[in-house]
Amino acid sequence: MTKENQKPTHRDVVPSVINFLSDELFEGDYKEQPLYLQEIFELLMHTEFGDDINLRHKILSCLRTSRNLVETLSPFSEKQIYKACRSNRKLTQ
Repeated sequence: MTKENQKPTHRDVVPSVINFLSDELFEGDYKEQPLYLQEIFELLMHTEFGDDINLRHKILSCLRTSRNLVETLSPFSEKQIYKACRSNRKLTQ
């Protein structure tokens, strides 16, 4: 997080996002993440824990974020995303 009396700038945020996306691509198939989360959620629904409305809201939020990421990146191949992250990483360092 930010330190007291310091405001993050565009130059602070963009490298972090690029690093996240670059690292995420090597942690498995990110395109499948929404399906994995949905499967987990459906299994959880059949348990006592799944009856918690706050938990359901959090899970739905995670699903929405994951789907939005996949949708945003879907027009691009993994190679294109990797090249863009790699070249932008160099620019932000």
